[in-house]
Amino acid sequence: MDTLTHALSGTLLARATAPSQRHQDPLALGERVLVGTLAAAFPDSDFILRWVTDLLTYLNWHRGITHSVIMLPFWGMLLATLFWWFGGKQKPWRAYLGVSLLGLSIHIAGDLITAYGTQILAPLSNYKAAWPTTFVIDPWFTGIIVMGLLGSWYWRRSRLPAMAGLALLVTYVGFQGILRTQALALGDEYARQQSLTTIQVHALPQPLSPFNWKIVVVTPQEYYLSQVNLLRKQLAVPASPNPPFWVRLYTAYPPPAAMRWAQYRLYGNPDQETLARTVWHQEALQGYRRFALLPALYAIDRGADHLCVWFVDLRFTLPSLTPPFRYGGCRQENDSSWKLRQLLGNLGS
Repeated sequence: MDTLTHALSGTLLARATAPSQRHQDPLALGERVLVGTLAAAFPDSDFILRWVTDLLTYLNWHRGITHSVIMLPFWGMLLATLFWWFGGKQKPWRAYLGVSLLGLSIHIAGDLITAYGTQILAPLSNYKAAWPTTFVIDPWFTGIIVMGLLGSWYWRRSRLPAMAGLALLVTYVGFQGILRTQALALGDEYARQQSLTTIQVHALPQPLSPFNWKIVVVTPQEYYLSQVNLLRKQLAVPASPNPPFWVRLYTAYPPPAAMRWAQYRLYGNPDQETLARTVWHQEALQGYRRFALLPALYAIDRGADHLCVWFVDLRFTLPSLTPPFRYGGCRQENDSSWKLRQLLGNLGS
């Protein structure tokens, strides 16, 4: 989730859990909401790492120790101490602790439902947990939160609008979970039709609509990928020959009856396999191997004085858009050592 949505979710949770009798809460309502908002935004403070390290290291560390349920009590106590200190130390420290823990918890929950992966057991393990029901930027998800907050602002004396907003948010994510099950079933059906064995099926939420999904069927040698809109009955066609990117993206998801499957390989085609395999297992690409859940060969770039083998993570590809996080190994002419590089822009640029 984006940090703004995280912060707003903390605002909504803090308001929904405020005691119905104001005198029962040591914190003023505005103070409680502010603490919940800041606590829910705090885990993304690991963005500071981006300022002191390279992008790939950040990608591997992001959603790590600040997103850990093991570290949750520590972060809660730290934030409570800071809020208590800056609040003048006049109110009970425990009052800040409870709201801080709520804000941190809803942030972690919000990241668990995206495809990136959250290291909930850090620093004991770098295992990345994910139950991908929701795209990382979901206007419907954020809109529900905003509606709950607007209702809370209008009916200031009642926490019911915030509680209703949270209930609707949970219902929406549950609905997305049902859609994910349907998308997974389409992947299983394709694997059955193609007699594919030893498979894994991934269903990844996509932008603009909760009905848009990317399905990836993984076999030991290949990936089979398709996009689908689970609600559509017919293909969506752009109104103009050169539509803006968001229109191309919106129309790129066909109905289930019109799905088309593309084939990808980690090492590319047979004539690319030896080189791609060699580069993929270079020590220089160790960090990218750790990051990429669904890695595939993107391109081989042969220049007059260089050779580069590029890879992409299929989790982050979107129709009609240049994929992010493209990394590979490059070497110069007469140089046998491969060096990690990030592909920025277009090939050959």
